[in-house]
Amino acid sequence: MKSFTPTRHAVHVLPAGELERKLKLGRPLRVKLGVDPTSPDVHLGFAVVLDRLREWQDAGHTVVLIVGDYTARIGDPSGRSSERPVLPDEELDANAQRFADQAFRVLDRAKTEVRFNGEWLAKLSFAEVVRLTRMLTVSRLLERDDFAKRFAAQEPITLSELLYPPMQAYDSVAIDADVEIGGTDQLYNLLTGRDVMERYGKEAQLVVTYPLLVGLDGAEKMSKSRGNYIGIEEPPEEIFGKTMSIPDTALEQWWELLAGGGEHPEDPMEWKLELARRITARWHGEDGERAGEAHFTQVVRRHETPDDVPELQLPADGKPVHLPAVLKEQFGQTTSHWRRQIDQGGVKVNGAPVASYDLEPAALDGSVVQAGRRQFVRVHLV
Repeated sequence: MKSFTPTRHAVHVLPAGELERKLKLGRPLRVKLGVDPTSPDVHLGFAVVLDRLREWQDAGHTVVLIVGDYTARIGDPSGRSSERPVLPDEELDANAQRFADQAFRVLDRAKTEVRFNGEWLAKLSFAEVVRLTRMLTVSRLLERDDFAKRFAAQEPITLSELLYPPMQAYDSVAIDADVEIGGTDQLYNLLTGRDVMERYGKEAQLVVTYPLLVGLDGAEKMSKSRGNYIGIEEPPEEIFGKTMSIPDTALEQWWELLAGGGEHPEDPMEWKLELARRITARWHGEDGERAGEAHFTQVVRRHETPDDVPELQLPADGKPVHLPAVLKEQFGQTTSHWRRQIDQGGVKVNGAPVASYDLEPAALDGSVVQAGRRQFVRVHLV
């Protein structure tokens, strides 16, 4: 097997000495990563963990990607201040497929074992679920930071949320995991997997966690729900521009986790430019990196309208155009997000800030709408 350093970037490797023992077993280890299909896109923060998983794979170990199609119907409570909404089954299935396809931009598809945990969790009888719950105490579950805070604040915690850790732990039992990796926010769930495996007479898995990449705000972890993320399939202009928007305080972590670390330019702006080039080139190649930087120079530095503005046709029915709904359809996010952007002067028509959510058609026909710093669309009424 190829030599590698499994502790690279690791925050926790538990228990001490177990990694060395397992690597001496003389066989490929089964390395598990669980993914939640409530979001269809892989962002840079998750790509950090996928990169580490690929290193295990390249070293000859067996990667098992667990798609939580069944546990998603409960929702991972990690880091949550309230219960997650449950998505319709068809949306979860579509998300799971899209997520897996994107993950294979990092992982070797031919060498990855993809499993859906509904395969075993849906078959558990009620008696078997009760047996599983006996393996953990309520007091132990309430040691979790998110549960502890909500309990202290007298905020509701549903029984289904308490079931999430043991059900995720059962995944490790079902696939005979030797190692489970994840972000540091998953430490409790991963350690629960060790406890439950032992109760089922299995050898407990090794737990390895990696740091959480901070998002575009430089404060909270990168998350789609927080809107502070970069998706690996976003256009090169977006990846480059968003990277250039991160605060200087995030540069060191992003450079280490996303650009391989090492020497970097002393000037923060030059450092950020080099970071943006490397990240954009990884997901879109050298042509994409050049296009992303050219767009950033033209639009952000020179405050010019880009040459390749997409066209949008709207019906010429004489009715006022509700701009937040149009922007949601064109660029994503929510209508409330775009209303806030309009309130803050972040949406412009032909360079002038918009003061109203609803515009007369004549004010839009043939006009260029700028949403934020980098997104443009030319509107035509037909």
